[in-house]
Amino acid sequence: MDVLGAVASSVLPPPPMYVLGDSTMDVGNNNFLPGPFVPRANMPYYGIDFPSVPTGRYSNSFNIADFIAKSMGFLSSPPPYLMLAPSTGLLVSTALESGVNYASGGSGILDITVQYFNDTRAKMVAAVGSAAAVDALLARSMFLISKSGSERPLRVAAAQQQSDAAAFLAYLISNYSATITELYAMGARNVINSGLIGCVPAAREFQPLGACAEGVNLLAAGFNVTLRSLLATDLAPRLPGLVYSLTDSFVLMKDFFADPPASGFTDIASTCCGDGFLLAQTLQCLPTSKLSHVFWDPYHFSQQACFLTAQAFYNGPTKYTKSINFMQLAQSST
Repeated sequence: MDVLGAVASSVLPPPPMYVLGDSTMDVGNNNFLPGPFVPRANMPYYGIDFPSVPTGRYSNSFNIADFIAKSMGFLSSPPPYLMLAPSTGLLVSTALESGVNYASGGSGILDITVQYFNDTRAKMVAAVGSAAAVDALLARSMFLISKSGSERPLRVAAAQQQSDAAAFLAYLISNYSATITELYAMGARNVINSGLIGCVPAAREFQPLGACAEGVNLLAAGFNVTLRSLLATDLAPRLPGLVYSLTDSFVLMKDFFADPPASGFTDIASTCCGDGFLLAQTLQCLPTSKLSHVFWDPYHFSQQACFLTAQAFYNGPTKYTKSINFMQLAQSST
C-alpha cells in the first residue's frame, strides 16, 4: 500500500485520509456495485467480530486501512465512496473532515478509483470555493494506496510464461507511476505504500503438499525492487514535495511464517473460512472459523494479521518500511 500523509496530534484532529486500492482495503464499496457477479464480502461469517455484522470488509472484522486510521486517531477507515456518492453534501463534508475510502475488491489501482477521487475533489472545490484551500488540505492528508497482489498475479504466474510475467510487471509499474503522478497533480504530496503472495491459500492449494508458489513470490519480489527504484530515482526527484513510505509486506509475511506463535498464530497455510484443501476453495465463511490463522479467506488476512501489519508499518522495525515509516511520514506534514 502507499500513503500521502499527515496525522493526528494531541491538539488538532487528524487530517483526512483517502484510501485507494483493492479488496485488502475495501470497507464496503463493492456492496453498492450492481450485478450478480461482483465480488462482495456481505455475507456471514465475514464481520463476525465486528461484532457479527458483515460490512463488506474481507475480514472477520477490521482490515489494514482501519488499523492505520486508528493509529492516526480515527475510529476506523473513512466510509466507502459509493455509500456517500448519492449525496453531494454528505460526500463533501465527509471528504473534508475525515476522508473517503475508494478501495474496491478486484480493482487494484485502476483509473476508476482515481476518477472517483478526482470527482470528489471537484465537488470539494465547488463547495469550498477555493481550489488552493482544497489543495492545501490534500497536501497534508493521508493517501493510502494498496498494491497488494491477488487473483491477477496468481493467474499470470500460473501460466509459467516468463514473458507474460515480465509484461505484467512492466504494466503494474507503469500503472503505479501514472497513478502517483495523477494524484500528485490533484494535490497529493505525502505517500505511503503497503507480499509473499505465492503463500496465500489460493496459490498454495495448487502446489504439491500445499507449498508456496515460488514463481508468484518471485514476481512479487521483482515488483517490490522495481517499485523501490521508481520512487527513489524517478518519482521523488520529479515531483517536488512528494514524501513517501514504501512498505515491505514481503518481509513481514516471511517473519509471520518463520515464527507463527510469536505473532499469535497457529496456522499459516489454511484459511479461517471455506472448504476443500487448505479451506481455500470458496469465499464462503463458516461458523467454525478459527481466528488464530494468518488468513481469513483464500486471499485476505484475518483481523489479527491486519492489526500486526498496520502496527509494523506505522511504527515498527525499519526493515518493514523504506524511506520512513507511516508515523514519521504523518509527523512530517503536521
